[in-house]
Amino acid sequence: MSTRWPTADVGLRPTTFKVKARISRSDAQAIQDALEQLAAKGSITKAARDFIVEAEVEGPSARELNRTLLSALRKVRMEARLRAEWVSSDKTVETFFDYTLRKRSRNGLPNRRPA
Repeated sequence: MSTRWPTADVGLRPTTFKVKARISRSDAQAIQDALEQLAAKGSITKAARDFIVEAEVEGPSARELNRTLLSALRKVRMEARLRAEWVSSDKTVETFFDYTLRKRSRNGLPNRRPA
């Protein structure tokens, strides 16, 4: 029996996200398989040493989708690197490097601290 720890994403309704990602140290077939696992519709383009992915996918959160995508890539090649920007239907932008959230902004504007 496996234990699944509760997360903040539990109970959220699926949202549509657009992802733009740069994937390095992977191959086109692994990326295609990972996108199919997410049921994403999009394109993969070779750029120098990396692959550029642009896709649209539904899921509970950008964090969960990012985790699922990177985990699928790393099952094939542990060295895979993911730099991704996820834009939700409400225009919230979340930028990740591998599993780490680097930046979040709402409606395309950076979050600001109250004065």
